[in-house]
Amino acid sequence: MDIVSIGIIIMTILFSIKGFKDVNFFDRYKFNTAAILKGNQWDRMLASAFLHGDVIHLFFNMYSFFFFSTKLINDYGGIFFFVVYISSILAGNFLALFIHRNNSYYSAIGASGGVSGLIFAAVILDSTMSLQMMFIPISIPGWIFGIIYLAYSIYGMKTQLGNIGHDAHLGGAFMGLLMGLVYVIMYKDSNYNINFELKYLLLMLVPLIYLVYLVIKEKK
Repeated sequence: MDIVSIGIIIMTILFSIKGFKDVNFFDRYKFNTAAILKGNQWDRMLASAFLHGDVIHLFFNMYSFFFFSTKLINDYGGIFFFVVYISSILAGNFLALFIHRNNSYYSAIGASGGVSGLIFAAVILDSTMSLQMMFIPISIPGWIFGIIYLAYSIYGMKTQLGNIGHDAHLGGAFMGLLMGLVYVIMYKDSNYNINFELKYLLLMLVPLIYLVYLVIKEKK
């Protein structure tokens, strides 16, 4: 990790704790379509990623952030990590804003969009990587995890399962895939730790293509 990623973790923890204790602070910075589109409070697009609903939500996001930010920083550099994280947060929230643009009551919080971007950028850049879930003593190939994650997020978005911003997860995942692919194209002939396989990218694009269909259908 570097000073930027450590700073993000510290800021997210402090911001979230403040939100736990201060309802007015929480309501001011959470993602809310009406406040953004009608109130012109565009800072919520980024600030909402630093808020979390409870300690468990905060812990799992920061645990995933720690693991994947460390991998991206060590293998591909701190600047790449930072660009992926911030752009994935914004991509996820812009997708959520578009999908819920007619629902003024829609709200969301959490760093999941940014974390999703880190996960999928890492998977694209190292298609043979494996993920070991906490408390589960088996490793899952990254590309299989990516497909399962996207499929579950699409299901959650369609059924409004729980209080999870599945559309932000999907937007972040798409941006992570895109940024990873751009990196592959730019540095494929270099000595960087790139282990890209096209077949795994194509497999993970299947649920993303279905997402595009859902968004177009929603627009109609």
